[in-house]
Amino acid sequence: MFFHQRFIPGLAIYSYLVGDEKTKEAAVIDPTRDGDEYLRVSKTEGLRITHVVETHVHADFVSGAAELKERIGGAAQVHSSGLGGKDWIPPYADCVVKDGDEIVMGSIRLKAIHTPGHTPEHLSWAVYDQTRSKDTPWLILTGDFLFVGDVGRPDLLGEEARRPLAHQLYQSVFKVLPAFPDFTEIYPAHGAGSLCGKALGSRSSSTLGFEGRFNGALQGRTSRPGSAAFSKGCRSPRRTSAA
Repeated sequence: MFFHQRFIPGLAIYSYLVGDEKTKEAAVIDPTRDGDEYLRVSKTEGLRITHVVETHVHADFVSGAAELKERIGGAAQVHSSGLGGKDWIPPYADCVVKDGDEIVMGSIRLKAIHTPGHTPEHLSWAVYDQTRSKDTPWLILTGDFLFVGDVGRPDLLGEEARRPLAHQLYQSVFKVLPAFPDFTEIYPAHGAGSLCGKALGSRSSSTLGFEGRFNGALQGRTSRPGSAAFSKGCRSPRRTSAA
């Protein structure tokens, strides 16, 4: 698996480029409008951007999905959630995604997981490297649902939406996350400095196990099956990072 995490200061945005090193297919997740970095990295690595994927409708920056697709000659499909109703589906979406839908790029598989609470249509994307495991994701791109040190705020859409979103967020945290092993890596869409959460950490990634123990927003849930035996000897996917 090729894995590239990009950090943009100011709004503290993380976006991602995930690809299969054999087929050279790649997906960009939550792109911003300045797409030069995605194009530069994909060219350097010999990758073809075949998919542009969004976790949710962003209120703090303009999506670069449509512009990135145009810059690569329309050769990519844009995947956006359809789980918030038609008002939440961007007009540029090629594929309207449901819970459980998958994107396959050679041995790499991205699976959509409905994790509402920050927004009603929010998706997280579980990333599987099928050369390692067909059944267990290596990592989850959690968007604005789960951060390092916090969860996404449910109050940014106004007081009327706050209570139902808070209930949805509770279900996402305590019903969805326990299905995944503690060693699963998490990669959010924001870091420290973003207003989308209250206590975001400065680390760029974490694990579900660490967050389950030390993230205050996750306290009180029942313990998931231990996975300490898997924590030894697990190598990380090859990744680069850029400011």
